[in-house]
Amino acid sequence: MFYTFSVNISYQAFLNHYSGAASTVVVVTDNGIRLQLPASRFRPFLSQLGVKGRFRVDVNAQNKIEQIYQIG
Repeated sequence: MFYTFSVNISYQAFLNHYSGAASTVVVVTDNGIRLQLPASRFRPFLSQLGVKGRFRVDVNAQNKIEQIYQIG
């Protein structure tokens, strides 16, 4: 199963609010489902502009994250 969503977090906001080890990012998927994802999963996508774009998260039958992809 997978979900798609958009993220638009500035670089400074990501560092200030999401850089803690237990920190999470809450997103609303295109289907209206609220997901709470570990902020650490977005670090590979962090640029000087922040974390911005369209993403897809793949989850297994136990709703555990398998992979997050940037799709746009």
